[in-house]
Amino acid sequence: MIHVVTAANQDRYAAEMEEVWRLRHRVFVEEKGWNALRRPDGREIDQFDTAHAAHFLAIESGQVIGYSRLLPTTRPHLLSDVLPELCEGDRPSGPQIWEWTRQAVAPSHRTRGKNHPVTLEVMTGIVEWGLENGVTCFLAQMPILYLLHVLQLHFRAVPLGVPADIDGERIIAVEARFDGRTLRKLQEIRGTRASVLAPTAPTYLTA
Repeated sequence: MIHVVTAANQDRYAAEMEEVWRLRHRVFVEEKGWNALRRPDGREIDQFDTAHAAHFLAIESGQVIGYSRLLPTTRPHLLSDVLPELCEGDRPSGPQIWEWTRQAVAPSHRTRGKNHPVTLEVMTGIVEWGLENGVTCFLAQMPILYLLHVLQLHFRAVPLGVPADIDGERIIAVEARFDGRTLRKLQEIRGTRASVLAPTAPTYLTA
């Protein structure tokens, strides 16, 4: 199941969020080599992990096995404050547009191929939650090879600029719109239309 953690319920997920910070450090610092994020305590937390972020945790047998984060574009986020050069022209923003970042899967649950079960579950949960909360578009920075996969999942993804070399990868910023067709495609690939969201998944109140 996908558990959505926000400021409204984070007190109930203190232990799980500790797992998140350590998973992020392992994936983005130790594996990807983003050394600017390295911390001696082995916890990757950045300036955007505020009360306004929404965290999506895939939990199995009490362990966090997958993760992603959404940030409101009405507040500072990666594309506005860290990687603005990836966006040419006006940067999309608004209450219906959120930035999708920090996708990670625990090493013990990784599989070969493009349709990783844990990744698909997290993506499905994010789209479900988005549709329930009036979100219709994501911003994301991704390796350029991922763009075709996003389109195949029925996101209407449009590049916001040209690719740039960042930390050894060719990265492109995209605006990815989605609707019920996107959710149905994800459900089709997963083989079920059952909701992946935990019953307590909160709505997000924009502050």
